[in-house]
Amino acid sequence: MAKVLIIGGGIVGLSSAYYLQKAGHEVTVLDKGDMTDSCSYGNAGMIVPSHFIPLATPGMVSQGIKWMFNSKSPFYVKPSLNPELISWGLKFLKKANAAHVEKSAVPLTELSLLSKKLYEDLSKEPGFDFDLVEKGILMFYKTEKAGEEEAHMAEKGRELGLDMAVLSVEDCKKLQPKLELDVLGAVHYRCDAHLSPNKLMAALIKHLKAVGVKLLTNKEVTKIETKGGKVSSVLSGNEEFTADEYIIAGGSWSPAIGRLLGLKILLMPGKGYSFNVKDSSETMHIPALLAEARVAITPMNGGLRYGGTMELDKINDRINMNRVKGIVESVPKYFPGLKPAVPEQKDIWFGFRPSSADGLPYIGRSKQYNNLTVATGHGMMGLSLGAATGLLANEIISGKPTSIDIKEFAPERS
Repeated sequence: MAKVLIIGGGIVGLSSAYYLQKAGHEVTVLDKGDMTDSCSYGNAGMIVPSHFIPLATPGMVSQGIKWMFNSKSPFYVKPSLNPELISWGLKFLKKANAAHVEKSAVPLTELSLLSKKLYEDLSKEPGFDFDLVEKGILMFYKTEKAGEEEAHMAEKGRELGLDMAVLSVEDCKKLQPKLELDVLGAVHYRCDAHLSPNKLMAALIKHLKAVGVKLLTNKEVTKIETKGGKVSSVLSGNEEFTADEYIIAGGSWSPAIGRLLGLKILLMPGKGYSFNVKDSSETMHIPALLAEARVAITPMNGGLRYGGTMELDKINDRINMNRVKGIVESVPKYFPGLKPAVPEQKDIWFGFRPSSADGLPYIGRSKQYNNLTVATGHGMMGLSLGAATGLLANEIISGKPTSIDIKEFAPERS
């Protein structure tokens, strides 16, 4: 069995630690923070096999250009001469075509369905109560154009074996009678589920500590030594850590870790915001996605979590209140009875989604270092795909055949 060092203590790093330890490996996780506030905590908690279309799609080019310079829009690119953003943008444009979308659908669906099954299994384990609910997700739309697009998506989803149904407004009202609607209809992604990310992360951390996994916090990686085509050690300040196998699972910080090895991991941090509102009315008990506004609303912990936006910029601590106002203002347009107030800055969570240019995660062994595995780049689906990525990382390191074909996720793909 191997001694494994994982760089990154988000959902992907901790899931990898879970499956590696279960397989008998000796595991250490290094995290630059304290593992209590990564992107894995503030997300919408959605498990989404329905999301088989990658970010790099033909429609996102035309739509993205309209949105790019509007600071309240769902997808905002902060204008910059940042060379990484330019490289990312060029690859995004290269991949935003129908052939890429078609090629990506099956691997993304397989990865998502594997992850959902693993979460279902995990929820039955002692100590893993993280409020997994399988009621699906409703994608609401207000325009005929969005309705046509969503109906087409549902048809493609059914071809992939996913349970999806187009609903009329009356159908939607029957599902949630207390929820006031101003929409044309919705697609019910019955194949989807949701959970409480905070409870999941807490359960994973508690379990890993109990079974002897070393979770080392506030250990930012400052140097990585290599020898003979292998990683030989990782340094955090004056501390040195050695292992047989290494995993980069640093989320949006992965490109910086990769640079210490001379690796180019093409990712941009996509900043997203969320905030919680207490609501015991159970007006909404099925999570909602707002098609045109790109906003997510999830019943969670006795209230509703509102989240959304994708802001491509360098990693920073700024809270752009216009982005949060964009979320708040969109909600009553779909649900007149839901009028969340603009939260105070202290109540706004933000995190960075590690977004690859082609919309697919990086999962696999490095070509350059034969004891290095890369597991990052999941964009908005880090939580959804976390369990499957962890299992695959274990299979790669354990030398087992992977549960699904991972060639489309190769870290050094063109």
